[in-house]
Amino acid sequence: MATRHQARESIIGLLYAEDIGNSGIEKFIDELFEEKKIRNQQKEFALGLYHGVKEHLIIIDEAINHHLKEWNLSEIGTIERAILRLGAYEVLYSELDNAVIINEAIELAKKLCNETSPKFINGVLDAISRDGEAK
Repeated sequence: MATRHQARESIIGLLYAEDIGNSGIEKFIDELFEEKKIRNQQKEFALGLYHGVKEHLIIIDEAINHHLKEWNLSEIGTIERAILRLGAYEVLYSELDNAVIINEAIELAKKLCNETSPKFINGVLDAISRDGEAK
């Protein structure tokens, strides 16, 4: 059975695929989850994350853009953007402790991005968390 970390990693893959133009990716969610052995509660968790990001994307992107100092969201890497969107969604809308959410985003960035991305993602998500916009 998959972990929440693996579920998040799959959601980042979906968000990435959509961001680069695969608009029909949603119809392959069940296949992807089955391939990654994301089932039952983890599947519900992952679907909640995916649909939550999609539903609140405008607010999420505004919160991220507000804390980008030298760039805007369209100028950062696609994987970094997916990780930030997922992390910002969880910071803003989930009951999970923000430190856990940010740590998870950092670990995903370490695995999926370059060496400067974890620090960048930490800074943006921490700023969103401190903003008082969360929870």
